Amino acid sequence: MTQSASHNFPSHNATSPSAAQGGCDAVPRHVLTVNLEDYFQVAAFQHLITSDQWYRFETRLNKNVERTLALLDELECKATFFVLGWIADKWPGLVRSVVEAGHEVASRGFYHRDLETLTREQFREDAIQSRQAIEAATGQEVLGYRMSGGWLKENQLWMLDVLNQEGHQYDSSILPRLRNFHQDATATVHKQETPSGSIWEVPLSSRRVAGMRIPIAGANYFRQFPIGFVRNSVTKQLAGSDPFVLYFHSWELDADQPRINAAGAMAKVRHYRNLDRVEPLLREFITGQDFGSVADYLQLDRASVKVDRVEKPSDPRIVIPPDALPANRKPVSIVVPCYNEEKTIPYLSNTLDSVAAVLSQTYEPHFVLVDDKSTDSTWKVLQETFYDQTKYSLVQHDVNQGVSAAIMTGIRAATSEVVCSIDCDCSYDPHELRNMIPLMEDDVDLVTASPYHPQGRVRNVPRWRLFLSWTLSAMYRILLGRNMYTWTSCCRVYRKSVVGNLNLEETGFLGTAELVARLCLSGSKIVEHPATLEVRIFGESKMKTVRTIFGHLQLLGRVLKMRLTGGPDNTPAVEAGQTVLEEIASKTTPVDVAETPHEGKDLAEVIEETTI
Repeated sequence: MTQSASHNFPSHNATSPSAAQGGCDAVPRHVLTVNLEDYFQVAAFQHLITSDQWYRFETRLNKNVERTLALLDELECKATFFVLGWIADKWPGLVRSVVEAGHEVASRGFYHRDLETLTREQFREDAIQSRQAIEAATGQEVLGYRMSGGWLKENQLWMLDVLNQEGHQYDSSILPRLRNFHQDATATVHKQETPSGSIWEVPLSSRRVAGMRIPIAGANYFRQFPIGFVRNSVTKQLAGSDPFVLYFHSWELDADQPRINAAGAMAKVRHYRNLDRVEPLLREFITGQDFGSVADYLQLDRASVKVDRVEKPSDPRIVIPPDALPANRKPVSIVVPCYNEEKTIPYLSNTLDSVAAVLSQTYEPHFVLVDDKSTDSTWKVLQETFYDQTKYSLVQHDVNQGVSAAIMTGIRAATSEVVCSIDCDCSYDPHELRNMIPLMEDDVDLVTASPYHPQGRVRNVPRWRLFLSWTLSAMYRILLGRNMYTWTSCCRVYRKSVVGNLNLEETGFLGTAELVARLCLSGSKIVEHPATLEVRIFGESKMKTVRTIFGHLQLLGRVLKMRLTGGPDNTPAVEAGQTVLEEIASKTTPVDVAETPHEGKDLAEVIEETTI
């Protein structure tokens, strides 16, 4: 595909044809753009947070859009807001308020997706879906596009051909940097030729240094580069012959946004460093200058359009009216242990609303939230958030006892025979309960989520933690003769009449393994359900790694002693000891073939198969 750039700049003495749509009376000298997205929808966190998790987060869009509009109104300038179609679809009134304030709204695609992961047709579908959502929200034609997952590369110019075919009049996805689009012809506003015709390209501004391009246009670069270099570069650009094409993110005006603690060091620097610089520098660079939207600069007419909202597939999270719910639903309780989780509760609340909507189609869910005597404001926030006593019960320990004690308190407080537990940080997707609860058949006492199952998954969990988990799991598996892969999950389904009577010695994290061990020794049937374990998004893990490792070793010793001296099923000590000694002597594991693949194999083979 041959594509070339040609210059055909708009005249800057003419009156903009978009003035009637709220644009500037004269063509602006420079271009101001805003990437409208929430703090959790950014490229820096894309490997941690997927689009199907967005609904869980506490949105700060309204506050940040209000702040952005107030700033632009104060500076008396208009801008182009590049908006995700997902946002326009979910909050059409918010996006409409941007247009009502006289600004242009353009597209960033429907989801925050990397172009490298999309085929040509997938990109086309995403662009069309986004455009339809934005036009339905604003009533104005979408003229422009900007990529959301990174910046356009020289081998991705096919994207411009697709945009042109679908009626977009300009793109602003090129950020000249180093030797990527470093030639002068492609580093400023130009018309890009494609097989289907030409389309305006509005690259972000950059500065030539030693034959390479250094980006200077974005608030991210304002935050990362030395302030002297930034001021010098912007001053030269404002005084030059080419327009200064500037952008910032709406979340960059929000220095108090929630922190994504799971992010790596570089991602945190990229996202949080020097946020307090952004607003003062925007005021400094925009004041006294002539900035406007892309459409006004290119003299494009923003025509009014009428678009019927596209019918979307039904969302399983949509709440069903009570009178439409099936009769005689089975009651189910869900226990959530909480300790110093005040920052996590908004995320938890949104997730539980969704889980309740899903489970209510088959069950009658009730949530039991147990505060393990937090030292922060967790109890207060729980009371403010989960005040509906028909859906939630709140319990507080008098003293801190540990996560397993909190789960046991919730199980005993539950009013149903089937009781579930989940992590407060939702590191296991609680929606998996809809697949786990049906596994609680009459002869089953426990169903546990299992990321280490051959069909399970882990995402963003450190390898050293996985190694420890796999090794400890293998030790429990060999010692107890159960072909289980995960022993410490908090995402479980219990039979209350069996589990509620257990007296755990370990009340903290170790109690999750002790509970399974006691059930194994008593002959209970346990079912594993493959699941995905994800890294904690907010806050810090309460688990002390070294202490927990030594605790597991001590627990393994106690479990061995229980097998040698008689387990919870009151097996005589001599008989129990003889059984274990026979297992060791024969180097086999006498467990039902249906429960383990190690029948008939010697101990060396078992260890090789079950450890790393």
